[in-house]
Amino acid sequence: MLKALLSHLRRHSRGYLLTCIGVALMWLAPHQPTPHAPQWDTIQARAFLAVHTRNTPTTYYEGRHGPTGFEYDLARRFAEHLGLSLSMDTEPNVEQVLEAVRLGHADIGAAALPLDLEQPELIYSRPILTLQPLVVYRRGLPPVRDIDDLRGLSIASLRGSGTGRILRELQQELPELSWKESDELEVADLLQRIESGSLDAAVVHQHQFKINRLFFPEVELGFPLGEPLSMAWAFPAGQGAALQQRAHEFLDMLQQDGTLDELIDRYFGHDDYLEYVGARIFISHVRNKLPEYADLFRQAARDSGFDWKLLAALGYQESHWDPEATSPTGVRGLMMLTNPTAEELGVSDRLDPQQSIDGGARYLRQMKERLPESINGDDRLWMAMAAYNVGLGHLYDARGIAEQRGGDPDRWADVREALPLLQNSEWYSQTRHGYARGGEPVIYVRNIRRYYEILDYVDRSQQQFHQLNERLPDDDDDSHLFDVIPPVL
Repeated sequence: MLKALLSHLRRHSRGYLLTCIGVALMWLAPHQPTPHAPQWDTIQARAFLAVHTRNTPTTYYEGRHGPTGFEYDLARRFAEHLGLSLSMDTEPNVEQVLEAVRLGHADIGAAALPLDLEQPELIYSRPILTLQPLVVYRRGLPPVRDIDDLRGLSIASLRGSGTGRILRELQQELPELSWKESDELEVADLLQRIESGSLDAAVVHQHQFKINRLFFPEVELGFPLGEPLSMAWAFPAGQGAALQQRAHEFLDMLQQDGTLDELIDRYFGHDDYLEYVGARIFISHVRNKLPEYADLFRQAARDSGFDWKLLAALGYQESHWDPEATSPTGVRGLMMLTNPTAEELGVSDRLDPQQSIDGGARYLRQMKERLPESINGDDRLWMAMAAYNVGLGHLYDARGIAEQRGGDPDRWADVREALPLLQNSEWYSQTRHGYARGGEPVIYVRNIRRYYEILDYVDRSQQQFHQLNERLPDDDDDSHLFDVIPPVL
């Protein structure tokens, strides 16, 4: 029955196939005979779930508070749902993730895998996320708006991501199309090569570009290529369907209660509130201005307990790292301290970068320490930054408004919604501290968070991989990293 159904599906377009595939998998799995389930028995005996993935921003990586990433978060929740511990191992590319599953070294492959019924010895979960391939290209080239514009371009994709399949289908319409594939690089590496000029364009998935685009402002969005694929988890075939069935049930539960959509939005739903121009200027300043003050931020971070990149992001939001900045209201210096605040902190010269950065870090720590103990984690940090901007009194007023509106005054998400109401007389007339330009701290915190993300990326790149936007030397040949897919003329 399975063979007949797959044959029927393959005779139709991929769009029809992907529409049916989730239903087909969920219908088939419970009806497959499972006289024994050796994989599930083994998992229960060892009491942990072995998941193999890849170390990328869209799957799994070490964040500020430990392991994070979309695939990690899903796998962690699934292991907890099963009452198991989680073992998360990384592989360098998709094919090695799939091979680990085939060999039984991994119970699940979870690495932004495109659902592919052609893969031998593997079965898949229901679709988790839509994968829409996109063409992206270097800013300054003639606009790339359709497949005809791909002629003559140096294009790359990542092997195993499903984009190669789309490009091969496109060759039927454009036989002269050629591109390069790599299983040693990541999306960020392709985007960096586009910026450096060693590539003209690449085909990546929409969510991958969305999470990386602000780090590569010279890379332009082209157009969606082909029909969407589906991301899924991979399981070894021939080991029983017990784990696959449990994954179906778990993913259905997350879909029905809204958790899956919340996770997708958390990891891939960032608003593009820093425009390309702003991002380009920021990255230029990271290169040219930040090195002069980086050691001062690091010292202030050691003294205050904050991440130095967060302090640097705050300093950029305040003054664009200009130690002589002065506002019409009299706040001055790199961290834009008021005169009373500077006096309270013992800052004698607000225009001295060292004093300003140290004073700003200590002031932020004061704001954080003076918040109620009931505010925890990142909520506490974002509210401290909002207080740095608008004042602690107005922040308390916004917390009161949030509570009046049925929200949680200890959650930044609810206080963020209440702050702009301090500009509305209906609300600020009821508060202790009155009117405030409450929309400003919302934008303020939002921008600092994005600046911090970019700085964190740059810092990790410098330590682990390569400097952001580093130009490849003329004699540096990376052709060994790619296989060329020739035209079919």
